[in-house]
Amino acid sequence: MPYRRTDTVIRRLADREKAILEAAIALAGEGGMAAVQVAAVAKRAGIAAGTVYRYFPTKNDLVAELIAAVAGRELEAMQTAADAAPGPLSALASGIARFAARALAERKLAWAVIGEAVDAEVDVMRIDFRQSLAGELERRINIAIGLRFLPEQDARLGALAIVGALMEGLLSPLAPDYPDAAATREAVQTVTLFSLRALGVIDARARGMVAQVVLT
Repeated sequence: MPYRRTDTVIRRLADREKAILEAAIALAGEGGMAAVQVAAVAKRAGIAAGTVYRYFPTKNDLVAELIAAVAGRELEAMQTAADAAPGPLSALASGIARFAARALAERKLAWAVIGEAVDAEVDVMRIDFRQSLAGELERRINIAIGLRFLPEQDARLGALAIVGALMEGLLSPLAPDYPDAAATREAVQTVTLFSLRALGVIDARARGMVAQVVLT
């Protein structure tokens, strides 16, 4: 009779894989992708380095899974905020602000996942993340255009421009430091307001929506 894993074994294996991934994410949040080394991940997870390789045959496999996990949770948070908004423009404001606030709360991790230089093989995952962000924004922009809340425009180009503003304005090495909660909040509101203005929202209305968005 062939061996079949019991539910207990399956859960234990899943828990170990989760622990490895969480250790890798924690290290990326502390030191960027350069800190995600198999030996360091194993030490953080409390296991042998060989065990890491059982779940992730190469370091690139681990980094790719890290990017996918963080990207998935951030896209979900962005979508949840937008879905809870009362209208199409508020949805855009809420989605942008939620992504920006969460990214600044874990700035080093966010930049590691979205922009830090990595192996070309892994960069494909990062490009997928940026495309997914742009795709979510493009969908929201098209809804607002269809309902005549925004002027006719190239929604794809606008969405890509907003992703660029979020990356360079908040996360990249060129972005300023935000030393406290007040500065962080102002930065999030500024980039959200910039995005709404760029899409053609009248300034007074854009300011009102930005003032109302929930940033957590």
